[in-house]
Amino acid sequence: MNQYRPKDMAVGLSESFKVTITQKMLENFLEITSDTNPLHNDASFAKERDYKDRVAYGMLTASFISTLAGVYLPGKYSLIQSVETKFVRPVYVGDELTVSGTVINTSEAAGQSEIKVLITNQNNEKVLRGVLKVGFLNE
Repeated sequence: MNQYRPKDMAVGLSESFKVTITQKMLENFLEITSDTNPLHNDASFAKERDYKDRVAYGMLTASFISTLAGVYLPGKYSLIQSVETKFVRPVYVGDELTVSGTVINTSEAAGQSEIKVLITNQNNEKVLRGVLKVGFLNE
C-alpha cells in the first residue's frame, strides 16, 4: 500500500494495477446491490441486444477507482471526495482490466489532488475514463 502525502503528489505521478473480472465478482455485486437487470444476469437477453455476453456492472468496473485511491494513488491516507466517470465500452467476465491514475492537478495547501483515471481492457481499449478528487487523512 502506497503512502503518498500531499507534498508527494506531483503532476504526472502515475500508478496502475491489473484485475480480472470474474463470475464471482458479478455474483457478489448482485448480492450486495440487488441489481437484477437482465443485461448483467441473462446471457440470452444480452446477446439479443448485440452484446457478446452478459455485461459486467458498470459500477463494478468503477469500484476499482476506490482501490486505485485507497491502495495505490495516494494510498493509505486517501480520502475520496468526488468521482466523475464515463463508461466507454462494455466489460465482460474474463476481461483483464488495467486501472491507471495520473495526477493532473494538486494543491498541497488545500490538501487535495485531482487524478485522471483510465481503465482499459486486455486489448488496450478504453472501458472507463474519469476524474477522481482526493483529500488526505491526518497521520
